[in-house]
Amino acid sequence: MEQKAFAIHETMEVHELLAMKNVCVTKSLTMQVLVSDPPLLSLLKTCVATDRRHIQELRDLMSDARIMTNHQGATRP
Repeated sequence: MEQKAFAIHETMEVHELLAMKNVCVTKSLTMQVLVSDPPLLSLLKTCVATDRRHIQELRDLMSDARIMTNHQGATRP
């Protein structure tokens, strides 16, 4: 399987997405305690499950990738 290579700015974008998704999970879990409306509670639970799946996919993507260190495409492990 070919290993993906990311430029540094792409790596930073993925880290920002991971941070945002983690905040979303934290907020949704916190809100579940405060919500009494069943449809809203169901939506929050769905959001948590979806965001957790996205977080895992982003982590997998980053663990399989290398970071490009210069414009010639040289990479580091």
